[in-house]
Amino acid sequence: MAEKVAKVGVKKQGGFLYFIDKAGDVSRAKMARGRKKGKAGKPEKVAKVGVKKQGGYLYFLDKQGDVSRAKMARGGR
Repeated sequence: MAEKVAKVGVKKQGGFLYFIDKAGDVSRAKMARGRKKGKAGKPEKVAKVGVKKQGGYLYFLDKQGDVSRAKMARGGR
């Protein structure tokens, strides 16, 4: 189960991959589908959030465009 960390409300566009960068901000990068390698373009910041990340959690942008986190499943089989 995921928990909300910050309400941002980012509107997603098709063809972009949205992620939480090292600074804790929301960024996006153009998806490289059917193009030559190295032509994907550089990521751009969408929203400045500044989330402090904790170890053992996966941070992502949920369906509402807010930053959420989920406990990482570790330990194997």
